[in-house]
Amino acid sequence: MDDYQKEIADLEAQVERLVEADGDAKTIAELTMQLEILKAIYTCAIDLLGRGLKDEALRYGLRIQGYGVWNLDNVYAFVYERAVELEPRAHGAFVGGIKTTDFALLLNS
Repeated sequence: MDDYQKEIADLEAQVERLVEADGDAKTIAELTMQLEILKAIYTCAIDLLGRGLKDEALRYGLRIQGYGVWNLDNVYAFVYERAVELEPRAHGAFVGGIKTTDFALLLNS
């Protein structure tokens, strides 16, 4: 389990504890939204990481954009930073935007 998976699992556990304890609904909703965003970013980062293992152009794109060598931490940082640059929208649209963004294309632009 990498650090990102641990962060997601910890947040899931926190949400579950709050739900079981009838915690504050607003807090539960905010943490659930944060969890959905982290899961979307992680999924995209893992996908891009796998694609880059087979594509030197993607690895080169990451390096020239200043993220360094091709590893999970650097790919995740790239995806995270590009995700927060997406046009602000309602939460569902934002998560959907992360899931549908072609981060590989952004590396080579």
